[in-house]
Amino acid sequence: MKKSILLACVIFLSLAANSQTKKWTLQECVAHALENNISVKQSQLDVEFAEIAQRDALGNFIPSFNINSSLQNSSGLTINPTTNQFQTTRFTSFSGSATTALTLFDGLRNVREMQRAKLATLASQYSLEKMKDDIALFVANSYLQVLFNKQTLEVLLAQNVVTQEQMQRTTDLVDAGVLPKGDLLEIEATNADEQQRIIVAQNNIEISLISLAQTLLIKDYENFDIVEYDYDVFGEEVLMNSPEEIIGRAREERYEIRIAEENRNIAEKDVQISRGAYLPTLNAFFNYNTRYADNDPFNRTFTDQLYENDGTSYGLQLNIPVLNGWAVRNQVQRSKINVLRADYQLEQAELDLESNVYQAYVDARGAQKAYEAAQASQRAQEQAFAYAQERFDVGLTNAFDFSQSKLRYENAQTEVVRTKYDYIFKLKVIELYFGIPVTDLKF
Repeated sequence: MKKSILLACVIFLSLAANSQTKKWTLQECVAHALENNISVKQSQLDVEFAEIAQRDALGNFIPSFNINSSLQNSSGLTINPTTNQFQTTRFTSFSGSATTALTLFDGLRNVREMQRAKLATLASQYSLEKMKDDIALFVANSYLQVLFNKQTLEVLLAQNVVTQEQMQRTTDLVDAGVLPKGDLLEIEATNADEQQRIIVAQNNIEISLISLAQTLLIKDYENFDIVEYDYDVFGEEVLMNSPEEIIGRAREERYEIRIAEENRNIAEKDVQISRGAYLPTLNAFFNYNTRYADNDPFNRTFTDQLYENDGTSYGLQLNIPVLNGWAVRNQVQRSKINVLRADYQLEQAELDLESNVYQAYVDARGAQKAYEAAQASQRAQEQAFAYAQERFDVGLTNAFDFSQSKLRYENAQTEVVRTKYDYIFKLKVIELYFGIPVTDLKF
């Protein structure tokens, strides 16, 4: 029985430890950020705000209905509400009314306000999607930075194992009088330098993990970690398209252009709305009212007075604008200026998109060449290091030359890791410009 309880406790503690050390995949990080990031939440609020404005515009087509009532105590010379005659007395009166009104024509402003609200909702949705793309790309870059730091540490640790082995072998050879003590000191200095770089690499991992956790709004920094997966280079086929083809797709798919286009549509709709103020406004109304006073000369009850003193009124109200200090004219002119401003913003958005795509394309091509060059350099430095190690083992080269060869090999390995993840990230940027949804990016 005791053994069973002990085994259960061990299993529980093991599961608890595993739950605290969950390692996040890139897809989980992106999904979590899109759900919890503050900037995304703010953009979602903008969408909700626009949807409320759309409901406001819809409400303009619904008749208004209001009920008013008042209870009044009067004394002295006042008008009796039931006889409409002046009396010097004290009495309590009640009045109530219900009014409904409907706009029949307002220069089509309600219709265009509804159209404008729909355009504003669409623009806010595009802004939300753009924010999601930006956050997903930022998370991916932060995630790849952590991977780069982790793999850099792996390179340093692996090379330090070689240094430790060489230091032990050199110690034996120095003790045997085969090598001078200076070789041992050189190896020891190399080991100390590597230990320092290992500490720096560990700190870089911690800093990059904290940065990623903050982006995800995860406060448990100590237990936050990612899956140490060696991502391959995927999506290179997107570079088979020319910059012009990528720009063409980006103009159709990217939210920057869609937002600018919708803002221009909104500006044009504002011109139509402001012009509507030149036209007459026609409203229909209906009113029902009644009253009661406790000094009624006929001694009627409360319900009798409400029934007998009621009245109705209904009709049409026409408002024709004639002179308003050029307010409508000036508003139309302001709206036209906003259309021109929106035109310039759309043109600038297209120019910026073209420039950004070209820059991203050149960056991706450059990253590809840098990665290929780093791989070639690593292969060459690996062979050079193997040759230097063979010569050092038989005493044909000194410790300094051996350490320099080893350092060049370490740097080549680190550069392969750095250029690889830089290339992966820049490919993702091109894929987004090419219209690939952020959830479908290839990693």
